[in-house]
Amino acid sequence: MGLDLSTDIVTLTAALCDVESVSLGEEAIADAIEEALSALPHLTTTRHGHTVVARTDLGRAERVVLAGHIDTVPLTDPPNLPVRREVVDGEEVLYGRGTVDMKGGVAVQLRLAHEVREPTRDITFIFYEAEEIEESHNGLKALGDTRPDLLAADLAVLLEPTAAAVEGGCKGTMRVEIRTKGIAAHSARPWKGHNAIHDAADVLRRLGEHEERSVEVDGLTYHEALQAVAITGGIAGNVIPDACTITVNYRFAPDKSADDALAYVQSVLPGYELTVTDLAEGARPGLDRPAAQSFVAALDVPVGPKEGWTDVARFSALGVPAVNFGPGDPNLAHHDEERCPTAQLREAEAAMMRWLA
Repeated sequence: MGLDLSTDIVTLTAALCDVESVSLGEEAIADAIEEALSALPHLTTTRHGHTVVARTDLGRAERVVLAGHIDTVPLTDPPNLPVRREVVDGEEVLYGRGTVDMKGGVAVQLRLAHEVREPTRDITFIFYEAEEIEESHNGLKALGDTRPDLLAADLAVLLEPTAAAVEGGCKGTMRVEIRTKGIAAHSARPWKGHNAIHDAADVLRRLGEHEERSVEVDGLTYHEALQAVAITGGIAGNVIPDACTITVNYRFAPDKSADDALAYVQSVLPGYELTVTDLAEGARPGLDRPAAQSFVAALDVPVGPKEGWTDVARFSALGVPAVNFGPGDPNLAHHDEERCPTAQLREAEAAMMRWLA
């Protein structure tokens, strides 16, 4: 299929969404994006797997990265494609998989690539694969591992859905397991054993009494969260369990390193052995940097913290300040009735034009 980058943002978003691109099935949409960008003489376009990179090289004083993933979560049954346009309470809305997460943002990138031939800053556009699944497949990670020079910039903007507000940086996330040990016995004679599940009560009590903290980083307030998210134990209905595992998730402010985060969890659960099973550090928003300040000033939209985790952290690890900004309500990402007001698509495009044109 061919993409017409000269068309309006709503039509382009619909066209992108209608190219099914569930994770690991991005070849067709990557082909279409590569073909469309390769036709633009002011860009140098390269392909890395199913990740497409296009760059200007105008010798500007600053370089910015605009990045967005081109995969989606699976379709519903029946499929929530092709997209449809409806008017709801007087507002035009685009329904369908990808309208929020995140082909509206990808459409904004493509419109900028087509329309802004002489940007105020050099731009690196990155359209990457496999964000919605295991990190080992992530196209942005692969690019950072093999071509980190392509991620170098004064500022990175991920066009993730933020309802057209700026969300700075992101929180880190850590999962740990705590195991309690008992002695197996027949449930009719529990005094012959020791119940490991009962011992989990102390861990749960400490977590329940823990007071969540709010931390200010670069002028934004991040709300930390330390919660039990799973508990497993027991092998049969007539056996006293000799083992129990409590899984705890810590969402921590981006002023903390991984070591800081682990030390904090240990301080809440002293005496317990913690096994880290998942870890991704956060990203400082870098709003004190000139490139970020000019971005916020030019867009003139609300600014807040990113309370979840996004790929901005990959840029932060390289010393590149990064923010999230894009059309679509993140609460509707992956929803069966995924949908985006068309006004948000236009607003996001116009805001980015103000900054770069």
